[in-house]
Amino acid sequence: MSELLEVQNQDGVWSVRLNRPQARNALSVELMRGLTATAEQLRDQAGVRAVILSAAGEHFSAGVDLKALQVPQTQGQSLMERRTLTALGERMCQAWEEIPAPTICAIEGHCIGGGAALAVALDWRLISSSSWFWLPEVALGIPLGWGALPRLVRLLGPARAKRFIILGERFNAQQAIDWGLADYVVASGQTDEEALKLARRVVELPEAPVKMSKQAVNATANALNHLASYMVSDQMALAIASEEALLARSKFSTTNKGQR
Repeated sequence: MSELLEVQNQDGVWSVRLNRPQARNALSVELMRGLTATAEQLRDQAGVRAVILSAAGEHFSAGVDLKALQVPQTQGQSLMERRTLTALGERMCQAWEEIPAPTICAIEGHCIGGGAALAVALDWRLISSSSWFWLPEVALGIPLGWGALPRLVRLLGPARAKRFIILGERFNAQQAIDWGLADYVVASGQTDEEALKLARRVVELPEAPVKMSKQAVNATANALNHLASYMVSDQMALAIASEEALLARSKFSTTNKGQR
């Protein structure tokens, strides 16, 4: 796990870095489990004042590792086995959302699919001017999961969320800022430095009111999230091995070769 994640603490500011640059930080099963365990540790540990999530290399994440969605991984599995697989990402995002300290996602380059779902589970998204977001799930024959749908509806509004989720429109940095998907845009290569500045602003404030305020805001904003997404893992488990999804992934791989 230490090879896939780099974790450091600097005076209460914890930095967690995805470390699969050779795979554009695609979210493998092992990496998702590591991210979940790390978030749970940060949730329960005293003295965590702010958390920064970033990634090694040129891109934040190319999304879920598509090897996990291939026929040998899914076709021979029972429904319960597929449910367990599809629930990994939802548990990961929920664990990051439940960290009491403010969380900052520092994004360089691509932020695709599951990477975007993870990013919107954090409090703030700080992106480089060359970054862009993309959700190809529907084109792959599966619904958007991981609790991302209600979070995106809250951030973007229903119509824009449908453009992002259903039509698969890509959002560049300026559009992400204009539409509320991101909170800060900085020059390429500066996201780590600027995220640290933002985290230090948090640390300068009284700890208890900061965490109480985050909890209250999340309780208000996320009150209906479970209602909106509690069946998504089951939907994904059913869809992932369907003939329609297999054909969609085959078409997607041919059409988008080299773009992810």
